[in-house]
Amino acid sequence: MEDLTTSVRQQHKFSVGGLQRYLSVKSRTVSNNDTLTVRQYSAGQSNPTFLIQTPSNSYVLRKKPPGELLPGAHKVDREYRVQKALFSAGFPVPQPLLHCTDAEIIGTEFYLMEHVRGRIFRDLRLPGVSAAERAALYVAAVEALAKLHSLDLASLNLEGYGKGSGYCKRQVSTWTKQYTAAAHRDIPAMNELSGWLMKNLPATDNEVTLVHGDFRLDNLIFHPTEARVMAVLDWELSTTGQPLADLAYFLMPHFWPISINISSTMGSLKGIEGIPTVGDLISIYCRVRGIPSALPQLNFYLALSVFKIAGISQGIYARHLLGNASAPNAAQFGQCVEPLAKIALQLAQRSDTCPAGDGLFLQTPKGQAVLQQVKDFMRHNVLPAQEEVAEYYSKHAQSPQRWHTPQIMQDLKVKAREAGLWNLFLPAVSGLSQLDYAYIAEETGRYLFAPEVFNCQAPDTGNMEVLHMFGSEEQKSKWLEPLLKGEIRSCFCMTEPDVASSDATNMECTLCRDEDDFVINGRKWWSSGAGNPQCKVAIVMCRSDSQDVKTRHGQHSMILVPMDTPGVKLVRPLTVFGQDDAIHGGHFEVHFENVRVPTCNIILGEGRGFEIAQGRLGPGRLHHCMRAVGVAELALELLCQRAVSRHTFGKKLYQHEVVAHWIAECRLMIDQTRLLTLHAARAVDTLGSRAARKQIAMIKVAAARMACKVVDCAIQVYGGAGVSGDFPLAQMYSYVRTLRIADGPDEVHLSSIAHLELRDQLKKAHAKL
Repeated sequence: MEDLTTSVRQQHKFSVGGLQRYLSVKSRTVSNNDTLTVRQYSAGQSNPTFLIQTPSNSYVLRKKPPGELLPGAHKVDREYRVQKALFSAGFPVPQPLLHCTDAEIIGTEFYLMEHVRGRIFRDLRLPGVSAAERAALYVAAVEALAKLHSLDLASLNLEGYGKGSGYCKRQVSTWTKQYTAAAHRDIPAMNELSGWLMKNLPATDNEVTLVHGDFRLDNLIFHPTEARVMAVLDWELSTTGQPLADLAYFLMPHFWPISINISSTMGSLKGIEGIPTVGDLISIYCRVRGIPSALPQLNFYLALSVFKIAGISQGIYARHLLGNASAPNAAQFGQCVEPLAKIALQLAQRSDTCPAGDGLFLQTPKGQAVLQQVKDFMRHNVLPAQEEVAEYYSKHAQSPQRWHTPQIMQDLKVKAREAGLWNLFLPAVSGLSQLDYAYIAEETGRYLFAPEVFNCQAPDTGNMEVLHMFGSEEQKSKWLEPLLKGEIRSCFCMTEPDVASSDATNMECTLCRDEDDFVINGRKWWSSGAGNPQCKVAIVMCRSDSQDVKTRHGQHSMILVPMDTPGVKLVRPLTVFGQDDAIHGGHFEVHFENVRVPTCNIILGEGRGFEIAQGRLGPGRLHHCMRAVGVAELALELLCQRAVSRHTFGKKLYQHEVVAHWIAECRLMIDQTRLLTLHAARAVDTLGSRAARKQIAMIKVAAARMACKVVDCAIQVYGGAGVSGDFPLAQMYSYVRTLRIADGPDEVHLSSIAHLELRDQLKKAHAKL
């Protein structure tokens, strides 16, 4: 702890001789003959704190700052009183030794406590600590908080220490007043946040315990070698009131944006290995307290916590302007108030205040961090761009310009790439697992153009996976690298108009060897993305003319065909329920007439087409299914909004039992499908695509059916509006209904599931025998 001290700052110097004379009278362990040294703790933005040392003992002194102070702040007498009560109750705090109200001694009121030796971590990320110990330290911290909230208030003899119930309202009022008194300029976001908090006070604000008010990891002293809390420090903001406010304040760094870093004690924990999840910390806290783990309105308490930090930051900056700030970097805090208020407003509107993963399919810490970045990016950038994107395609509906990508989407791509939110679908590039990305795919599925913003759009993702897994170094250099950079687009040509393409062995597009070239002839359709002017290459599934083929699944190959090769003709854009889907580059009929490409364009080798297809379709189907879950979530939101805002036959729509049942059934189906898809994602991560074939086939059927049903229910609730262009439901239905055919119809997947299930059952039967 001595390493955390500096020389006493000029504005906080006091009479060391006066202190020594006072202590020699009041304390038996300090005499006038001792050499008294004073060092100031570098941390601490409120009450200046000092390490007092004699040859035989060490103490800690806390005092009010000098000069004019905000009303009600810096009550060191309260700190002394509560620590005295807690120490007597056996709770880990430094033993308080004396309290002096005589400002003549050192210039202000102060109190003295014992110096507890141990570890204080000023960086919440705990660098230099193993992941296992990091987890243990956070667990010890939340257990200490739960024990504090479990103390019997009556036995602490703290009558009149706080006002009890109504804590949240008082907190909002107090920090609004503190901010207003310290404000150096008007910040509309702070005013809006204060208003939101006052209008959304928790209905259950009657629980009363002792609360710390500033419970953070850096306010704890841990044992020198063990993950054990030796002392809880800084009780200036303690009172009696709602304990969940304390817990939310402790959890706040889990939700803190990486982009804002006031100091190492107030930063983000996203992506740090070993830090327990919010769900785990809540579970431990509730277990220690013996209360249910469902915590209502956590978003309110999180928003209140950030509001408090914003108010504290404003107060620190005000003390800087007055010249009596404790911290050397106090000037920086004035710049943080407005961004913090905006973050709090975002938290206030969120319902998903527990990171993804309900304990069954948990993301990695990196996955959780990236997911939150994507959610923030979607909220700040993608959602506001929706109207402009829609206007572009409406304006150019009859013009060739509709096949181009609007400038606003190009701008969003630049922002996403600069934010590191690029190529998230490819584990080798992003460092994310399929399970990690599944949650991200759900989020991007809420808006049709969102995947492209992150360079995660089909069919390019599948084509990039093919090239990454099976492409030669030359193919990767020529096509994969520009695809990963977003410089070009691609399409995938497999389905044919003249055969039943649900049986992929029917494909008739031919591939003939002619010395150092392959010659391709055939007709393809539903070649998605081919209409985009940036589409520069196609992966084409062809039937080899070789006579050596012994199996039906060994006669097809995949080959790279540049779109400007002579003989490649874009014949027409197909429509989906009358729409050309230009936003995705359309779905084209493409003819190949004596198209000649070099033999080096073959992927993996002749006859390897089905092998490649299985590797390509596994992750791709996962992405489609989780995007379908995102579509369904949005459809259910729209359904509920309509159901509570419209009346029929004397009551609101949701009060009709049939509509209420639709809402319930939709929630059941969405959650069931999400879990099934996450299970498949984990299977791909742990077993590989081939071993996870049954799980992938199951989600392909379940997700498309579920999304169709949910969107259909939403359309029914909207009535005529649901099938109009005034709402996105008709376009959503067009997308999800197509999924029941794309990448193989439901019936083919059902046959595969049955076959694989019978195989598994047979294995079980043989094992029993």
